[in-house]
This record gives sequence, C-alpha cells and structure tokens, in this order.
Amino acid sequence: MNYSVDTHSHLNHEKFTDASRVIEEAKAAGVAYVIVPGWDLPSSERAIELAGNYDGVFAMVGFHPHDASKADHAALDEIARMSSHEKVVAIGEIGLDYHYNLSPPEEQRRAFEAQIEIAKSVRLPVSIHNRESDSDLFEILERQSSGEWVLPKRFDYQINPQPRGVLHSFNSSYDVALRAIGLGFYLGISGMITFGKKNSPSELQDTVRRIQPEHFIVETDAPYLAPAPYRGSANSPAYIPFIIDKIAEIQDLTAVDIRRITSYNAYKLFGVGEAPTPRITYQIRNSLYLNLTLRCDSDCIFCDRKGEAMVKGYNLHIEAEPSTEELVREIGDPKGFKEIVFCGYGEPTIRLQVVKDVARYVKDNGGRTRLDTDGHGSIINHRNIVPELAGLIDAVSISLNSADPAEYGRLMGIGNGKQWDSMVEFTKEAKRYIPEVYMSAVGLNGVDVEKARRFAEDEIGVRFRFRPLFK
Repeated sequence: MNYSVDTHSHLNHEKFTDASRVIEEAKAAGVAYVIVPGWDLPSSERAIELAGNYDGVFAMVGFHPHDASKADHAALDEIARMSSHEKVVAIGEIGLDYHYNLSPPEEQRRAFEAQIEIAKSVRLPVSIHNRESDSDLFEILERQSSGEWVLPKRFDYQINPQPRGVLHSFNSSYDVALRAIGLGFYLGISGMITFGKKNSPSELQDTVRRIQPEHFIVETDAPYLAPAPYRGSANSPAYIPFIIDKIAEIQDLTAVDIRRITSYNAYKLFGVGEAPTPRITYQIRNSLYLNLTLRCDSDCIFCDRKGEAMVKGYNLHIEAEPSTEELVREIGDPKGFKEIVFCGYGEPTIRLQVVKDVARYVKDNGGRTRLDTDGHGSIINHRNIVPELAGLIDAVSISLNSADPAEYGRLMGIGNGKQWDSMVEFTKEAKRYIPEVYMSAVGLNGVDVEKARRFAEDEIGVRFRFRPLFK
C-alpha cells in the first residue's frame, strides 16, 4: 500500500476555496484518499458533493456536538437518507464536547445516541468527537455496545468483529485509549502527535508509544491542527506525511510501515482504498519475513491465523505454500536486509526442509537468518532437529508465553504436557547450536510476564523478549 489516507479532513470548510488544488497537492504528497466529515446538514451535503466530484474523496454525514441543538427529528431523518449515498462511508462527525458546550450537554447526548442508532441501522461506522466528556461518552458507548451493534465484515474469512468506528483526533490517556480499543474503536492520530518538547513527550506521544499501530488511523482534521512545522497555519491533507513520520519515530518503525498499516486500517474501517493481496514475503523495518505456511500444531488463543492473518498491514492469508525457489527469488540479495526471518502465522518447522534450503541460500550469500518458532519442531518432525539448524540459523526466538505448563497449554491451545517439555528441551538444545536464543511472551491479561522473564533468563539461561499483543 504505497499511499496514505486522510481519514478526517474538512474540505467542505469555507477556508478551502479551491478543493481541486488541495486534492492535487495531497496526491503529490502520496495521499490518495480523503474522507470529508459533515457537522450539520449543509456541510454533510457539501461533503457528498465533493465526494461525487472527485474519485479519491469520500464523505461522512452527521451533526457535530456543537450543532446538536439543530438535530431535530426531521434533520436526523435527512442524515439517515444521506447515509445511503454510495460514497458515504461513516456517520460523523458526532460525539460530545463539554469544553465549549455550544449545545447543551443533554442535547449533545440526545443527538449522539440518535446518530449511533442511525449508524447501526444503516450499518456504517462512526467518527466520534470527544472533548472533556470521557465519562458520559464511554457510558453511552458501553451501553450501546452491549446491544446489537455489528457491522458487515470486510472479508469472508474474518473471525474478529468489524471495528465500530474511530475516536477522531484522539488526545487522551493510555487508559482511555485501551477503553476505546476494547469497545472496537480505532484511534485517529492527528497533527497533535507532533506537538511537544523534544525531551518531554506529551501524553499523546506516550500513549502512541505504548499501543500497537494496528489500532491507528491517521487524519489531519484540516484546516485545524496543522502539524509541526506548520503549527498555527491552515492545515491540509498534504501534511499527512508529517503525522506518519512522527508516529514512525515514536514506534521505532519506518514511515513506509506506518503508511501501510494505517492505510489498511482505513480500508478495514471505511472500505476506502485497496484490499491487500496475500504475501509470501513481507518487510518490516529492514528485516524480510518469510511466510512459509498457515499450518500450525498449536492453536493459540491470541492468534488470528484462521481469520484475517494480517501483520503490520500485510495480508498473510496465503492459499498455497511457497516453494524454496519462490522464496529465494523474492529474497534476492539477502545482504540487502538486516536479517531473513522464518515466521508468518504458521509454524515454520512444519516445512523444515524449506527452512533449511532457504537458510542455506541466505548464508551462502552473506545474509543473516532468524527462526521464530513455537519450539515444537522436534515433535513435529519426530527427531531432534536442532543440530540440523547449526550453521544455518543465526538466531531463534521461541514462544514461551507462560512459565506455568498448564497455563502454557491453555494459551497455546494444546491438550497435554509433551509440547511444554519439548519446547523447553528445544530451547536448551538451541543454546548449544545456535548463537542467539530468545524466549518470548505475549502481553495477555493474567499472564505473569515477570515470572516468564525469570524462567527464561535464570532457569534456562537465554534472553527474554516481551511482545505486545495486537488483538
């Protein structure tokens, strides 16, 4: 996905007197799609008009909390009617704003709930404005979420529920972010992510650092909230790259990674952009990952292998397993990457011969290799496979997930203890034959990560890695 999506830009604002120029400048900056929200009936009509005039522009319709007093029954009926337009992709901008209270709070709550009901009935996501209203906003969202609020899934094989919307121009705490994500909402990251002092991260920057980018979409909120270095001037969709660059810096990813991830998220939520095609290799930062198989001997409770199988904006839902020749062709010169990683959603050692053959090619051509595994390869292949990896694999990361064998079995979806014993023995053997050995644990509620760390470092004598959970 070599493009960006501005998921919230007020091109229908009076400051934008030349929409064609703004859209062309956005395209020149790699922003292929712009979504224009409404804040009342005229602005919603204008959003639809712009969407009809430009291929890459889409619309939302709705009443902003400032204008909630105007949202009588007739006006809300008109919003519902407008929502049927083929280029309307959400109900928004709706929500609560207790900072200005330009409409009374009770009117804001009434209009907000009424528009959520419209979104439910027409099966569209919502774009939510929230300012100084966390308590009431989440009371409404939690109550509404407890009822029937299900959107059409984007993929036939999708297992996890479709997200319900976005908290637009998010600027709250980590705890609020987790609460929103838990209810099925993305976080809309705007130019505010660029605000703050160099050696003193803002609350928003700290929140973005602690949350996986799979939960973000990007937006300008133009003409408001221009990012640094344009802060204080009129914002524009062309400034999306500044937002992406800052998120990448905070996340220790590349701008290409963040652009791909957030563009996929915009596609999943709004249906805007392109569906990613399945990949047998995928690059994150400067490492190339090999997607060998979707087969696995485990059935981890946190794994989406049987569903979308998305990783960092890449579609790993392959129909056929790649051959050694196909993988080698995609790798090309392995020295062009930091490392070649045998990974994907399945268990690589199910295809042990392919792992060995490709690893031999990488090593013969000056590259570095890593194997990410559940450590069950010796059970899978009915022999101790670790000596066969000597000289072929430079590093191995083994999924520990819990230092308690019973909990390990529950998390990994396996019914007896032999896999635990095999995983531990695999790790001990790896210490003898492979230069770098890690054990990892995914951040799951109730799992004692520090106990897992002590088990890996003190009892087994290998390094430990914590992996934040994207769910």
